[in-house]
Amino acid sequence: MKEAFNNKYRKPRPQFPKRAVITAGMPYGNKSLHFGHIGGVFIHADTYARFLKDRIGKDNVIFVSGTDCYGSPIIASYKKHIDETGEEINLQDYVYRYHILQKDILNSYDVSPSLYGSSAFDESGEIHKDVSEKLFNHLYENGYIKKLSTLQFYDAVENEFLNGRQVVGQCPYEGCKSDKAYADECALGHQYMPNDLIDPLSTLSGEKPALKEVSNWYFILDEYKDQLLKMVNKLREERSARPMVLTITDEFLKDPAIYVTNKEQEKIVEKGITFDNCILIEEPKKPSVTYEFKTLTDRDAARSKLDAENIRYRTGKTLVPFRLSGNIEWGVPVPEKEDIINSTFWVWPESLWAPVSFTKTYLESCGKNADEWKDWWLSEDTKVYQFIGEDNIYFYGIAEMAMLMAYLGYKPDSDENLNGINFPKLVANCHLLFLDSKASSSGELKPPMADELLNYYTKDQLRMHFLSLGLSKKSVSFNPKPFNPDNNDDSADTVLKDGNLLTNVLNRLMRSCFYTAQKYTDSVIPKLEISSEILEFVEKSVLEYESNMAMQEFHRVIYTLDSLIRMLSKYWTREISVADNNDDNAHREQILADSFYGIKATLSLLHPIVPTSAESARIDMGLNDSLWSWKHILEPITVHMDNPETHKLHFIEPRYDFFKKHDSQFGDIN
Repeated sequence: MKEAFNNKYRKPRPQFPKRAVITAGMPYGNKSLHFGHIGGVFIHADTYARFLKDRIGKDNVIFVSGTDCYGSPIIASYKKHIDETGEEINLQDYVYRYHILQKDILNSYDVSPSLYGSSAFDESGEIHKDVSEKLFNHLYENGYIKKLSTLQFYDAVENEFLNGRQVVGQCPYEGCKSDKAYADECALGHQYMPNDLIDPLSTLSGEKPALKEVSNWYFILDEYKDQLLKMVNKLREERSARPMVLTITDEFLKDPAIYVTNKEQEKIVEKGITFDNCILIEEPKKPSVTYEFKTLTDRDAARSKLDAENIRYRTGKTLVPFRLSGNIEWGVPVPEKEDIINSTFWVWPESLWAPVSFTKTYLESCGKNADEWKDWWLSEDTKVYQFIGEDNIYFYGIAEMAMLMAYLGYKPDSDENLNGINFPKLVANCHLLFLDSKASSSGELKPPMADELLNYYTKDQLRMHFLSLGLSKKSVSFNPKPFNPDNNDDSADTVLKDGNLLTNVLNRLMRSCFYTAQKYTDSVIPKLEISSEILEFVEKSVLEYESNMAMQEFHRVIYTLDSLIRMLSKYWTREISVADNNDDNAHREQILADSFYGIKATLSLLHPIVPTSAESARIDMGLNDSLWSWKHILEPITVHMDNPETHKLHFIEPRYDFFKKHDSQFGDIN
């Protein structure tokens, strides 16, 4: 890479790892992909993976994801499908069908993981079972998991235990705004014990389920509070984590608490109820008081006293043991230990280590040793970037990180600092709304499916739009005109705004350059020194782009590209009119040299974002694929010519499109 960056724009250059793993949240195996999967996670992950391949070398990046095949929601969806359609299909084939569909849709958006595996099928499924068994045995043998007898919901009408989303109720956490809560987690990711769920109902019978005692394996997550606090402090000092990740993680690292309304507090005082090892927090004008405890045991003892007196209360967010096993048949088998047999892993913990399984699968497919996964996940010169939605921060930012510490031998009471742990970086996005509301495939407001969007937009337009939304900062609404019943023919389609930068502005610039070269220089790019104005602005843009990519601030990346493309367009318009008016061929050749240099840099920066179109434009320019390497990002365009002496641009016809609109948009002025 060119070292002589202009000091005028120099900031400390971001440091990139020697090698990297990118992961994207795994869609359930009972559905196709909707706009949120694509626009909220996958396009961001794919763009960053492609950028790193250009930046540090394609052989130094692994991008994995896959279908989350197990879990009670999938069983419920399968049963509903059979009831409604009568199709003769088994559960495995039902899930595998969606796995293949998901792969096809990702491909149609140019989302290209190194491996899109599955937790149940093919080689990735077999390796995942092996990883699950080995990890469980490691945690068990080193004392990081324990058997707990807890209450589980049981539907007496249907005569079966209920798991996950087979139970719905109200989240017990104070202030939770989730619209749904399930057996032991709500839609916002809050974890609790089943007996804490408020007003539970069975989705099978519609009746209130009973609670029966069962034994399961739990990871000692609650004991890792102090270590997790050290981790959060470490991330704060490094200043690389998104504030949202730290804020949500902090919420779960509070001491166990009980919230009681002032009216119920009067009953506690009147009955003379006291609690051990707690402090009472009373705030003026607040409608409730808080009892804060040091341990879960102390809090649960207090809850028993309140339950005995029928005093209502809510619990606060805190760490609880993290359930590993369950009793549904469709799942990864748990090794049989003690008297717990025929159990399977709960879907959430096994999905946390599934990316490791996929990494091992990919390495094996390349003829490498699967045990090399440690060199990609754990070494100090590597980095793992996990792209997720904000609802999953609890699982990835707390449960996964604590299990990682346990796997590496950091005990809950260890005094060691955590500098030896290369924690994955969570790239969490806020909610991608639909028409200003939170959409869900299981809710009343049905989101558009990902393949439906391609009936109205190109993949480039959608990739540009979703990256521009700034989901790292806040929830943003997706408002596609064809799906908005309140729009009329005169309404502008906001989805097209960022795509128009390519289909309109950059298209016009590149056409003008090509046509001018065809007319005046026999399609040869003049080999001249680039003017300082263009050199400086391109360099400034490259540095801004690199800095924003390093922080995964994709909306700023799009803003930088917008500024660069519009500057180049204005430069062309301003200068070519002068050259043409004076019929000044020397000036014209300088403008061509400058503009093609700017275009070649722009294509390099667009390559991770709109890869197919960027590749096609590279071929039209007659350049080799060294164009994508950041080793040459600011070097002359001749570096990318196989033979600079004979190089020519490809001939293009009138109205040629380097970046295309969707067929449905021709004639649309928006």
